[in-house]
Amino acid sequence: MADFDVDAMIQRFHDRAKVVKDRPLPPVAGTERQKFIEQAQLDYTDFALVAGSNWSVEDNKLVLRIELGAQD
Repeated sequence: MADFDVDAMIQRFHDRAKVVKDRPLPPVAGTERQKFIEQAQLDYTDFALVAGSNWSVEDNKLVLRIELGAQD
């Protein structure tokens, strides 16, 4: 696992978030369309959270730190 590039992984998540955000809707209607939209929103959120994370290695574990909101 020595060749694992965390920055490259995070960049891939950033790229995936952009693709999901820019993906056109398929020619579906009704409930299937709503399911597609909901899944795209979830995918974007997941990918964007990882893409925006800071990382470190602690006790031989990859730790991603994700800001959840403004700090007071």
